[in-house]
Amino acid sequence: MVTPEKPGGVRASEVRTPRLRHHVLFSGDGDGPVVVFVHGNLSTARFFEQDLAALPGGYRGIAADLRGFGHSEAAPVDAVRGVRDFADDLAELLTSPAAGGAGRVHLVGWSLGGGVAMQYAIDHPASVASVTLLASMSPAGFGGTRDAAGTLCHEDGAGSGGGGVAPGLIEALTAGDSGAENSFAPRPTLRSLYLKPPFRLPPDREDLLVAEILLTALGNDNYPGDSRPSPHWPGVAPGTHGVNNSISPLYCDLSEFAEVATRIPVLWVHGDSDAIVSDQSMVDFGHLGEIGAVPGWPGDEYPPQPMVTQLRAMLTRAVAGGGNVTEEVFTDCGHSPHLEQPEKFRELLVRFVDANS
Repeated sequence: MVTPEKPGGVRASEVRTPRLRHHVLFSGDGDGPVVVFVHGNLSTARFFEQDLAALPGGYRGIAADLRGFGHSEAAPVDAVRGVRDFADDLAELLTSPAAGGAGRVHLVGWSLGGGVAMQYAIDHPASVASVTLLASMSPAGFGGTRDAAGTLCHEDGAGSGGGGVAPGLIEALTAGDSGAENSFAPRPTLRSLYLKPPFRLPPDREDLLVAEILLTALGNDNYPGDSRPSPHWPGVAPGTHGVNNSISPLYCDLSEFAEVATRIPVLWVHGDSDAIVSDQSMVDFGHLGEIGAVPGWPGDEYPPQPMVTQLRAMLTRAVAGGGNVTEEVFTDCGHSPHLEQPEKFRELLVRFVDANS
């Protein structure tokens, strides 16, 4: 598979901090706004390289591979800390000399990256000028909750965490399967879950992103993480290590962002046909059980997780406290507005950043 070079103006660098060896993409060299892009699960900074290249003159852009993804160090993820390992890594990177004195930054967090951006803003509010939540995960984590408040379906977080990933996907990642025949492999997953069919990326771009997904570090310490049996449906509960456990509601609670967002402007961008972050997510046990894709569904005991409703409820609390929150829903768009409708997304982002710089 031949992958394209990085777009003009985007440069890659290895940055070492006490916590991690980071692989980072940079763009721009002005003294204007600094925009930091944080990628999602099973992806890398290169999912944002075209957005980095398109930033206006005077802007600076930064996008790093999170630990265990892309070319960054595959350091273990302590899931009991929620997404704080990722947020702490980012904090060290942005205060390092390599970041050039980033100062107050505009965070853009996609999916899992939205959770990292929220945690970073909770921990470092004075260094955040704005937050853009791009198809962001719920503040209640991923899987195993039943209502807008994020109440656990079961006290052990059953149905969330590392054990909830399809074995076929792990097998395909382990085998380095870049083809389109196996429905569990990265390419069909990109086409059907990251994007809204029938939308397709250009072939060379698709090849690149599939290759980036295949760089993911696998195992109990990274993706997807460990698991333990549960007496509750669907029979599996989160372990204590790895990325998918870090977003289990057993450990991940970002509700404090509601208070932070009373002081930091927020732009929430999401597609109307998102198959991953949704109130009917195609990777949530509650919804999969409801539609008969996973047997034994116990009904109201384990409803679909209302992910969008949970995020909206939190941001509504922020607005009630005086916060400035803008929601933009892209029509005919899936989980990746920046890939599916890039010009619209970039125009919206730059307008928002300019208004809050």
